[in-house]
Amino acid sequence: MKLIDLLKFEEDLSLEKKTVVILRWIALIGQLITVYIVHFYLKLNLPLIYCTLTIFCGGLTNIFIQFNFKKNQLQNVEATILLFYDVLQLSVLIYLTGGVTNPFIIFLIVPAIVSSTLLTLGSTIFLSIITTFSLILLTFNYFPLPHADGALHFHVPDYYVYSIPISLIVVLGFLNYFGFRFGFEARRRGYALNKLESVLAKEQELDSIGHQAAAAAHSLGTPLSTINVIAKELKKELIKNPRYSQDIDILLDQVRRCGQILKTLSKRKIVDDEYVSNISLQDLLFEITKSFEQVSDKKIILTTKKINKKIPIRRSPEITYGIRNFVGNAVKYSKSKVLINLETNKEEVKIQISDDGPGFPSDVYNIIGEPYIASKSRELKSKSGLGLGTFIGKTLLERKKASINFVNSKKSGALVEIIWKFSDIKV
Repeated sequence: MKLIDLLKFEEDLSLEKKTVVILRWIALIGQLITVYIVHFYLKLNLPLIYCTLTIFCGGLTNIFIQFNFKKNQLQNVEATILLFYDVLQLSVLIYLTGGVTNPFIIFLIVPAIVSSTLLTLGSTIFLSIITTFSLILLTFNYFPLPHADGALHFHVPDYYVYSIPISLIVVLGFLNYFGFRFGFEARRRGYALNKLESVLAKEQELDSIGHQAAAAAHSLGTPLSTINVIAKELKKELIKNPRYSQDIDILLDQVRRCGQILKTLSKRKIVDDEYVSNISLQDLLFEITKSFEQVSDKKIILTTKKINKKIPIRRSPEITYGIRNFVGNAVKYSKSKVLINLETNKEEVKIQISDDGPGFPSDVYNIIGEPYIASKSRELKSKSGLGLGTFIGKTLLERKKASINFVNSKKSGALVEIIWKFSDIKV
């Protein structure tokens, strides 16, 4: 995992104020109850005033955050400062109640673990260092816990005392690593899903604009034809008047220009919404193939095997973008040729997209379709092809009940299979 990948997903990290406040109130109340039970019920003579004052200071900070902090989110720096204070407050309380011999010392590593899951790597490292330093200090400096009679203090063997901070530091490192990995994976998957939704929204917007333009072109065609007919009739009537005849010629020329513009907006006749929304899978593949042939010098071959009937589908941004993504990847990584094959059987429709490129690299073969993957292969170094783009395309097609297979061709190149059951793809 590259450092740049880590930093990419650390932007605008924050903690929800309401959640933090509630958790801190629970912790502070728990500390207060524990201290008073130990002092009065277990008869251990704790420095009650200092303990209460330490907990009280924590309560004041929580009140300040709850009522004076206007934002609903604590940004990374603000959250780090708050967790830093929690480490110090809890360190003081543990110092007053037995140091590392206090069984509740394990709670000292909680702020750093919270940071590893929800905050940046820098914040996690900072809080981990502070926590480690506090554990070492509390090993050698603390108020010993007294016996119930107050005469003697608990005696704990040195090896046991020293083993406690060592074990906690090891646990801290272990949990921080997994907390950060899990948090990072969750953040980048969330980022990928947001990107997916953005792409889908854009595709839907473009699709809507295209339909509106086509509908407008169709609607304006009739009145424009009427104007053209009337203008020609007027020209016949006023042919002897050069002045008006010239104006009518200009009018006819502008009508022809408008007709060309409308023809550009709509390359096909739009009858109704059903025509716009429905298309055959063959025609969709033909449209996608032609769009890539116009911008690439690669040879793109579309074939069908024994398909006599059109396969009707509902035109959707998910299917269009998903197929375009895999065709685009094949064009990008192919040497000279891309094959797109459409075939059917009694139950399934299968689209096979293959190329004559280097194929899928072995180091990422098992995780293709996951967001943000990188290969050591020089030819496949770009993450736009195998990472986020493939994740978005795969997810969009799976939303439309397709199954996706990634395999390496026996000859050479990569092969992507998009499979639908007939019951899932038909309009």
